[in-house]
Amino acid sequence: MVVGERKPFDEITGMLEGHKKIMVLGCGGCVTVCLTGGHDEVRVLSSQLRMARDNAGNPIEIVEKTVERQCDPEYVEEVSGIVPDVDAVLSMACGAGVQYVAERYPGMPVYPALDTTFVGGSTKEGYYVEKCQTCGACKLFYTGGICPIARCSKSLLNGPCGGSTKGKCEIDPEVDCAWQLILDRLKSLNRMDLYEENMAVNDWRTNRDGGPRKMIREDFQR
Repeated sequence: MVVGERKPFDEITGMLEGHKKIMVLGCGGCVTVCLTGGHDEVRVLSSQLRMARDNAGNPIEIVEKTVERQCDPEYVEEVSGIVPDVDAVLSMACGAGVQYVAERYPGMPVYPALDTTFVGGSTKEGYYVEKCQTCGACKLFYTGGICPIARCSKSLLNGPCGGSTKGKCEIDPEVDCAWQLILDRLKSLNRMDLYEENMAVNDWRTNRDGGPRKMIREDFQR
């Protein structure tokens, strides 16, 4: 999932300065799962904004709404009846969701309430770890399902490096060496033959350096 963190409150209030009525728009997707942008978070942030503005003698009216996903046009469309009645939209989605809302409502200021941080998952409640850098050239078959691009501090495709000590990375003794994890995994799968093959340099043409990437499903085109 895409993991995001809420921006500092002062930064959010600065964006909204001058607006009298806004919609705080949550997303029921990834940011709900990581507890930063769902229905509950919309309610909490809206309450904080009202209190702050009341205390400053500059009250604000807030419409609270959460859609299934902000990265899908059909759900963004659900707020079409609300948008004309507000001064701005404060999106509690990832950066993709913010952009979808902004594209659908071109005359409406749309502000991000979150910083999009990485693609990953939870290891325990309230604790999220990066697992993928969406490089577009997945190597997980060769590395036992453990990504060396995202999880090795040097993104080595052939490791470990000389700085690994007792299964830990040299950058931090609390960080597992990704290549030690890969070796252990391949051994458990009896696939050390994969480790013995040198991986070629990554094809970064599939990364985002060539501009926004697309995936087109011809079978869904009409």
